[in-house]
Formats: sequence, structure tokens, C-alpha cells
Amino acid sequence: MIEFKMPALGADMDEGTLNEWLVKPGDKVTRGQIVAVVETTKAAVEIECWHEGTVHELLVPVGETVQVGAALATLLEAGETAAPPTPSVAPTVEAAEEAPAAAPEAVPAPRAAMAAPLPPHRRRWVSPAARRVATSLGVDIEAVTGTGPQGAVTITDVEHAAAVKAPEPKPAVATDRATAMRRSIAAAMSRSKREIPHYYLADDVIMDTALTWLAERNAQLSITERVLPAVLQLKAVALAAKRFKEFNGFYRDDGFEAVSDVHVGVAISLRAGGLVAPAIHNVDTKKLDELMSDLTDLVARARAFSLRSSEMSDPTITVTNLGDQGVDSVFGVIYPPQVALVGFGKTAQRVSVIDKGIRVTTNVQATLAADHRASDGHRGALFLAAINELLQQPDQLEG
Repeated sequence: MIEFKMPALGADMDEGTLNEWLVKPGDKVTRGQIVAVVETTKAAVEIECWHEGTVHELLVPVGETVQVGAALATLLEAGETAAPPTPSVAPTVEAAEEAPAAAPEAVPAPRAAMAAPLPPHRRRWVSPAARRVATSLGVDIEAVTGTGPQGAVTITDVEHAAAVKAPEPKPAVATDRATAMRRSIAAAMSRSKREIPHYYLADDVIMDTALTWLAERNAQLSITERVLPAVLQLKAVALAAKRFKEFNGFYRDDGFEAVSDVHVGVAISLRAGGLVAPAIHNVDTKKLDELMSDLTDLVARARAFSLRSSEMSDPTITVTNLGDQGVDSVFGVIYPPQVALVGFGKTAQRVSVIDKGIRVTTNVQATLAADHRASDGHRGALFLAAINELLQQPDQLEG
């Protein structure tokens, strides 16, 4: 029997509240299947199961707050059988008083919700994004008629219901979320500065070749298919991290663990304040069009407070880009247990010396914040130089 546990969704998460079960006892689950939705201070996170089997028992009721690492459910492996789950708590005082003294074999009352079978009818599917919008607009989600596949409730359905009946404002909810998020960020960043010996490097990258190449490429595509310069930067960081492995991985238990896959965390600012840095997976192997699509989808879901557990738990290196905010450079704080963060500032006109001549070029400053326990300045300089070199040869980023 396998225990399915609450995953760690980042260094700033200690607990989460179970919002919804998407499976019931007896259901078969596959690797990567979304089985539950958990509310954290930053988002409603869709929890994926990385085991195959059959759901035996749901151990946690909806609405309960659970610590990271606590068991949420049990699964039976292929061919495994088990007796029906039995209550594991004593009967209530009232039940004990009502039970006849001569009937020791009486079965105690089952624990509330946790061992109770789910209702026989199929529960309507409500996307986490629609549920978040309903909460923010004060709409009763149970009263909304779904128009999606199999009666699913969509964001459009919620917005239509809100237009029919204007909700009462709920500033306290937003305030509570914003306050909790600031506390989580403060805890993670304080831990980072307390535990990680940061060192910082910067390199000026001439972007003319990359921007010209990208403009020619985008000219052949529709507006919706065009790629942003930030995607070139993500791909360059991923390819450089693949080569310099000491910047791609985790520092745990007094040692560095290099990771072969490159999952780039993207720092995303939220409209209500705060930020998240969920991962785009296997960035080094993806084509630019696919990365652009992934980035667009990730930003939209992050700002709708709807992310997946794997996106929150396994970034191996983070990229932050504050160029659209008009700053020349950004020196970030590493998100533990990661060991590196790459930053990009705004593109700006500079006077550069090229082949003994003076030219006006379009430059961006790339910065590196790295963990001195996993690497040193010499390797960090080579890592930044590799990013620079890749951005000078944008055709190498295409495949």
C-alpha cells in the first residue's frame, strides 16, 4: 500500500488546505494525474499523483489544513487487495453513552467525512480558476449553471452569474491572502539570506544579433505566434545550466545535488502584490514556439491562482526579468534549496567598442546570484559568459 502525501510546494510552504478531491475510493490513478486541489498562501495548487494504483482511502476531508509530508490518501498497487478501511478513532462520548453495555461488538461511529463514502452522484467539475474567480466576486459556485464539457463550470459561467447579481465586496479576503503571501515570502527570503552565502556577478550582453534574428523570424508569423525576447533568455539560461551543472540543482543536507533536467522557475509578479516562481519543465529541450506557449499559459494560471504541484516544487534554477519595469539590472535572492538565480534588466542603447570601432548597440545586463557552497566566482563567470555567447548565436536556441 502506498501513502500519497502532501508535497512541499516551495521553501515558503509548511501547510496547505485541502480544497477539493478529484478522485474517490476505487478510482484508478496514473502518474501525473491531478487528484486534489490544495489552497496555499500563493495559489490554489492542483496536486499531481506520481504513483499508479487504485485509491483505497481518502484520509483528509475537504477543508482541513494539512502539514507538508502528512498522508492525504492511500493507494493500492496493481494486484494488491486490502480490507475496507475501518475507523481509527474512538467513538464520541455521546455514542459511548448510547451504546448498550452488553453489546461490546457494536461498531463505533465512523470518523466524520474522512472515512465516509462519497455521494453516489458524480460531482460537477469546477476548475480551480473558476472557483477562485467565484470567491473573489462573491458568487455561490453551487448555484452556477455550467456550460462546459459535461456541465463543467467555467470562468465565463461565473462572470455571467456575477453580472446577474452584483456581489458584495470582500476586501478582507484579498487582504488576508496578500498578508499571508508577504509572510511566506519574508520567511523564504530570510532563510535564504541567513543560510546561503550569496555571491553576485554581472555581464553586459549585446542583443542586436538576437533581436534582429527574432524580428525576422516573427515577421513570418501571426501576432499570436510571435516569440518574446524573454524566451530567448530562458532558453539560453537553460542550455548554459545544462553545461554548468553546479548551477542547476539543490543544496540539501549539507551537500549539493546536481539535477540532469533543467526546470526553469519564472518569477511572476501577481496583480494583487507578491510573486511566485513556478517552473517551465525541460526548457533546454523545447523549441522556442513551445516555450512561448508554456510561458503565456504559466503567467495566466499564476495570476488566476491556479498552478500545479510539480510547477511549484521542482524548479532547478530561477530566472527573473525586470526589464519591463525600467531597471538596468536586478540582483535577486536565491530561492532555497536552489543554488542560482539569473536576472535580466531592460534593453537599452549603449556605446560599445566592437572590432576597435565605436558603435551604438542594444544591450541588456545579465546578473547571477549564486550559492558559494555549490560554486565559485570563476565558474559563475564562465556560466554568464556561456549565456552571453548563446544569445549571440540565436539560431542555436531554436532547436
